[in-house]
Amino acid sequence: MHRTHTCGELTLADLGKTVVLSGWVQKSRDLGGMTFIDVRDRYGVTQLVFDTADDETLRSKARELGREYVIKVTGRVIERESKNPKLATGEIEIKVSSLDVLNAAKLPPFTIEDDTDGGDDLRMKYRYLDLRRNPVRNNLVLRHRLAQETRKYLDLQHFLEVETPVLIKSTPEGARDFVVPSRMNPGEFYALPQSPQTFKQLLMVSGFDRYFQLVKCFRDEDLRADRQPEFTQIDCEMAFVEQEDILNLFEGLVKHLFKTVKGIDLGEVPRMTYDQAMRLYGSDKPDLRFGMPFVELNDILKGAGFPVFDNAELVVGINAVGCASYTRKQLDALTDFIKRPQIGATGLIYLRYNENGSLKSSADKFYGSEQLQQWAQAFGAKPGDLLLVMAGQTDKVRKQLNELRLEVAAQLGLRDKNNYAPLWVVDFPLLEWDEASGRYHAMHHPFTSPKPEDIPLLDSRPGDVRANAYDLVINGTEIGGGSIRIHDRELQSLMFKHLGFTPEEAQKQFGFLLDAFTYGAPPHGGIAFGFDRLVAIFAGIDSIRDVIAFPKNNSGKDVMIDSPAPISDEQLAELSIAVK
Repeated sequence: MHRTHTCGELTLADLGKTVVLSGWVQKSRDLGGMTFIDVRDRYGVTQLVFDTADDETLRSKARELGREYVIKVTGRVIERESKNPKLATGEIEIKVSSLDVLNAAKLPPFTIEDDTDGGDDLRMKYRYLDLRRNPVRNNLVLRHRLAQETRKYLDLQHFLEVETPVLIKSTPEGARDFVVPSRMNPGEFYALPQSPQTFKQLLMVSGFDRYFQLVKCFRDEDLRADRQPEFTQIDCEMAFVEQEDILNLFEGLVKHLFKTVKGIDLGEVPRMTYDQAMRLYGSDKPDLRFGMPFVELNDILKGAGFPVFDNAELVVGINAVGCASYTRKQLDALTDFIKRPQIGATGLIYLRYNENGSLKSSADKFYGSEQLQQWAQAFGAKPGDLLLVMAGQTDKVRKQLNELRLEVAAQLGLRDKNNYAPLWVVDFPLLEWDEASGRYHAMHHPFTSPKPEDIPLLDSRPGDVRANAYDLVINGTEIGGGSIRIHDRELQSLMFKHLGFTPEEAQKQFGFLLDAFTYGAPPHGGIAFGFDRLVAIFAGIDSIRDVIAFPKNNSGKDVMIDSPAPISDEQLAELSIAVK
């Protein structure tokens, strides 16, 4: 028997018991005639004591142990003299009577502690060691808990978990596919799914009216903190539903997860249209943990002879409450921030509302005191506030001001990771114009249903057509999104037409779905949550990499197993791929 107990469960109730523990050596301390060793497993840490007075040979053996040696000990549970309230086992220790080294270990390349000295690259290379650290392991325990609670909730709502194929067909819409060559069909390729979208719709046609899956998806796109080439979705679909049914049921899922996993009652989740979100926050995923909504100033600030404002399509700003004391250096730093190439703004205008009631603007020579007062009134500003204003083309300046809003909020400590502000964003545009291709693309995907009252606009004003689409946002991060789907062949064919498909192309790419719609497709819709992002929100961390057991780095590589890697000429030949 390698163990009778784990390293995290023994307490004063176990005093006097003879126990067997196995685990890894966390650290050792040699104090005079006694040696103390902390042994660790997944469940916790227990202190071992070796006493020269009892067995000098055993103690000598213990002193030879290095960090991360795998050991097995037998001993008696005794009360610890110097208790450690930070440990669940901190009131006891094990007086060891026998010690076996199950496996020696080299000195690890970084310390396996909560606060390690290992950098990201080193820890990624030795991920199996990094996973021994409490913060990383706790993230995976949290991930497991969220997955189990998700399954419990959806099962109680009569959802069936159904697996869908991983080797599918490449389609032209959406992100770039990962492709897999077929040996048995030379010159032909599978694609790895970006989502199980068409399969879950086919399940609705099949009569499986409530489907879900915790599913792996793949996108060959540039990486960032909240993206990985392979990621996990809570993927769901329902038949005989309208948008309201889906929002209510999945708002219930999110509330259930927060209640059972974090003990938090979320309350009612507010809703906001896409147009409102862009006008008030410059983002379709606004962070509502703090205020600072946009105030549009065209009527007040244009026409005063200030070219920056007069020549702009939109003049818009935010009120940084209590920031009138910002120094010139701090204001210059904010200006430099928005001028970075990633943001691309040309400048920033400010108005201080000083504590003594005076107003001071960086555009004073164009505006008198009465106009500055109007400016302040438009924001509802009070003494001590700082007004930050930008101008430019509407879409661009809104996005730029959104970045400034988030930066100011971060500086003021308003983006508290322990505060949660969920939001439904609804009524997205159905289509968005793509300059590169010179045509409209589906904002979500080609199977999203337009609002019925907007269908007549498809021919004349396609950019004004709204979708039956919705996103769930938490703390400025898009956690999930979905839509009511098209379930009628004619409407789906019309949608393909407006996306630039010829009837022949639509039939070739999606004929299986169009044909299925002719056999009695029910009204249906669904949603998919980014499971990795959801876990990261619950863990209070920024990068989804830290909640995935074996993630890729920012170049899409697994440096631990050195993947991707070249394959042999023989393998290439088998796949009918020309050898260079």
